[in-house]
Amino acid sequence: MSRLAACFEKLHKSGKKALIPYVTAGDPEPGVTVSLMHAMVAAGANILELGVPFSDPMAEGPVIQRAMERALEHEVSLDDVLKMVQTFRQSDADTPVVLMGYLNPVEVKGYTDFAREAQAAGVDAVLLVDMPPEEADDLLSALSAHELDMIFLVAPTTDDARIKMITESGRGFIYYVSLKGVTGAGHLDISAVKQQLAKIRLQTALPVAVGFGIKDAESAASIADVADAVVVGSALVRKVEENADSVDNINSAVAGLLSEMRAAMDRC
Repeated sequence: MSRLAACFEKLHKSGKKALIPYVTAGDPEPGVTVSLMHAMVAAGANILELGVPFSDPMAEGPVIQRAMERALEHEVSLDDVLKMVQTFRQSDADTPVVLMGYLNPVEVKGYTDFAREAQAAGVDAVLLVDMPPEEADDLLSALSAHELDMIFLVAPTTDDARIKMITESGRGFIYYVSLKGVTGAGHLDISAVKQQLAKIRLQTALPVAVGFGIKDAESAASIADVADAVVVGSALVRKVEENADSVDNINSAVAGLLSEMRAAMDRC
């Protein structure tokens, strides 16, 4: 059983939902990331989503765009991110790690080489914002050969036929984007999210995670009430930005918000 499947099974048996924090690898500098990954797990994170820095992050709002820029100032590459995961794995063999990013760095490396190196580093799954399932056959084949899951996005505007295609291609979990727009934008409509999740669950038994627009303990708990997993990104990356003067301050600020979210989710 994969780390992702084992994680969701364990949570389901205990009546809990997954908390999935996103941070940009190498932000505000490369030495912060592995320590922050461990701090997030200690604060109650179940799955880690690690952003691969990219120069044109089209799905991201200004907070994560700035994080990407800070990482790229240190020339953080895909290879560097894989080394961070490998270092994390030296003392955490269980927490699933998802790489989230864009196709270009993976395509430059080559699908087979990427899949082999990601598996060796301890990566569990990949989410590439600009890789649609229609174009993903070669990548899916390479990932499957190295026991890596491919996670796809479903948007509020995705119709039933396309939801079916996405759920048939995806592995690990389905990521539902709760808002129209970029990360960190807008206001959550829990009723609308619940309706969309019901449509998705008609098509798949995979867990469904919800991200975009989750900012605090209250919104995390509201989403946990209807979804299998809660993804939080911009709110955490903002904490990194505000506390960039100290690794300890970053870890404390990010862990503090995650702990509040974990506690609120567990009260649901």
